[in-house]
Amino acid sequence: MFSAFTGTLIGQTFLIYIEENVGFSLGYGIPTVGLIISVVIFLIGTPFYRHKAHKGNPFGRMAQVIVAAARKWRISAPSDPIQLHELDHKEYVAKKRFPIHHTQILRFLDKAATKDGSTSAWKLCPVTQVEETKLMIKMLPIWIAMFMPSAMIAQVNTLFVKQGTRVNRHLGSHFEIPPGCVTSFVTMSMLVFTVIYDRVLVGIFRRFTGNPRGITILQRMGIGLAIHVLVMVVASITEIQRIRVVKVHRLQGNEKAVAPLTIFILLPQFSLMGIADSFVEVGKLEFFYDQAPESMQSIGTALFASTLGIGNFISSFLLTVMTNITGRKGHTKWILDNLNASRLHYYYALLAVLNVLNLIFFLAVSRSYVYKRETNEPFVDHSNGHTVKPVVIKDHTYEKEHQSMEMKMVKSQVKK
Repeated sequence: MFSAFTGTLIGQTFLIYIEENVGFSLGYGIPTVGLIISVVIFLIGTPFYRHKAHKGNPFGRMAQVIVAAARKWRISAPSDPIQLHELDHKEYVAKKRFPIHHTQILRFLDKAATKDGSTSAWKLCPVTQVEETKLMIKMLPIWIAMFMPSAMIAQVNTLFVKQGTRVNRHLGSHFEIPPGCVTSFVTMSMLVFTVIYDRVLVGIFRRFTGNPRGITILQRMGIGLAIHVLVMVVASITEIQRIRVVKVHRLQGNEKAVAPLTIFILLPQFSLMGIADSFVEVGKLEFFYDQAPESMQSIGTALFASTLGIGNFISSFLLTVMTNITGRKGHTKWILDNLNASRLHYYYALLAVLNVLNLIFFLAVSRSYVYKRETNEPFVDHSNGHTVKPVVIKDHTYEKEHQSMEMKMVKSQVKK
C-alpha cells in the first residue's frame, strides 16, 4: 500500500500541477509513458514469478458446506470433534494445503462434517472445509463495519475538495494550489504516519503488550475508527468557522466567493483523515488477507476492495437522502451548489454520529472475534518421509509460521 499511495501522491501533486499550468496533453502523456514502462517490466518479470497451484473453486467449497449442513439439519453434531469427518493429513501435504483445527463457533455448520454414511461432497465435508467456511462467515460483521470508514474516504474527494475551493489557496503572490491537489494532504499524512507507526509506535506498543505487531489488527482498526469520529467533529467545527467569516463579509449569495481564510485551516481534518487511514486501511487489508483461509486469501483481498466501492455508494446515498430531506417545506438544504449558503457543518456532524454508532458496532463484533488457528497435530508426507508439523497460529505469528511451513513443503518437493 505504501507504493500505491506514493503513486497517488505523485498524481495528486505533480500531475495535477502539470495539467493545470501546462496542459492536459502532457498531463495524460506522462502517466501513459509510465504505464508502458510498467507493462514492459511486468512482462519481463512474469517468467520469474512463482505461481501458487490452483486449489479449486472456494465459493463451491463454501456452498457444499452450507448445503450439506442444511440437508442434515435434523442431525445432531457430535460433541467430540474427533468423531467428525476429516481427510488424512497426507492428503493435505499432497495438495500443499494446511488442515485447520476445529472450533466451537457456528456449530450448526459442523453438521456438514457429521458422518451419516454418505460420501457425496454435497452431504459430507471434511472439518477443514467446514472451518474455512466458518472463517469467511465470521469475517462478515467486520466487513460490514468497514463500510462507514470507506464512506469517509469518499468525503475527501468530494466535499473536502469543494471546501478547499472556497478558501484562499495562494502561497505567496505567484503560486496557487490547484483544487485537486488539496487531497495530497491526506496522502502525505498517511505516508508519514505509516512510517512513524511501523518504526516507532509498534516498538512502544510491543513493550506493553508483548505482541510482535504491537497491537492486534482489530485494535489497530478500532483506533482508526475512533479517529474518524474526531475527523468529522473537526471538519464540522472548521466549517462553522468558515461560514462565520463568510457571513461577516456577506459572501453567502456569491457562489464563487472565496473566504479570506488560508487553505491550511483545513489541514487538521486532512491530516487526521490520513492518520485514520493509516490505521484502518492498512489494518483492513492485513486483516482480510491474514484471517482468510490459506486457500481463500484472494477472496479476503476482494472483501477489502469491495468495502471501498460500497463505501462510495453509501456516501452518495447519504448525500442524496439528506439533501432531499433537509430541503423539504422550504427549508435550506444542508448541501447546495453554493457552499457559502450551505449548512455543511450539520452534515459533517451527522457523519460524526454515524461513525460513533459504527464504532460501537465494531467494538461489539470484534470483542467476540476469535483469530484464525491452524491444527497443531503433526502430519507426515509418506512419499518422502518428511514430517511437517503445523503449529497453533495466532494473529501476530501467522506470517512467520506460515512461511516456515511453506518452505518445508517446497524443500520436500525439491528432494523428490
